[in-house]
Amino acid sequence: MVVGQVTHELELNVPASHAWGLYGTLRLPKLIEEGFSNVIQRIEVEGDGGVGTVLNVIYQPGTGPTNNNKEIRKFTIIDNEKRIKEAETISGGYLELGFTLYRIRFEIIEKGSDSSIIKNVIEYELKPEAEANASLVSTQTVAGIAELAKKLLNETKE
Repeated sequence: MVVGQVTHELELNVPASHAWGLYGTLRLPKLIEEGFSNVIQRIEVEGDGGVGTVLNVIYQPGTGPTNNNKEIRKFTIIDNEKRIKEAETISGGYLELGFTLYRIRFEIIEKGSDSSIIKNVIEYELKPEAEANASLVSTQTVAGIAELAKKLLNETKE
């Protein structure tokens, strides 16, 4: 089994509570859907945003990680106190490429009264025969999401 992790951090000029108001809710999938419309056709949400909520990510033709244009992710951890949210791919996407685990964790870290950090961690496990696919794991998407979030959060500062 091949195990790995990649991390991306972005500093925000907003309080952690303000950032969590986006990351800790279903506003984030909507932001991703709108901000990445060239890649994502739509995100269908099944649930109330809590643990167990399922996101059906439908990619624009030819833009997903595989030829199958659908990936299903499930929220497995949401900790409002620690400001951590995790989503695992449970069908499609990277799982079709030999990954046995593909998990994204968003963490909002309080830096000061008016600043915070978005920490994104992608954890993965691969079957040994698919080891070469580890090179497909990148923080590019979560970095883009963080930049979109930063822009929106700066526009909606209270």
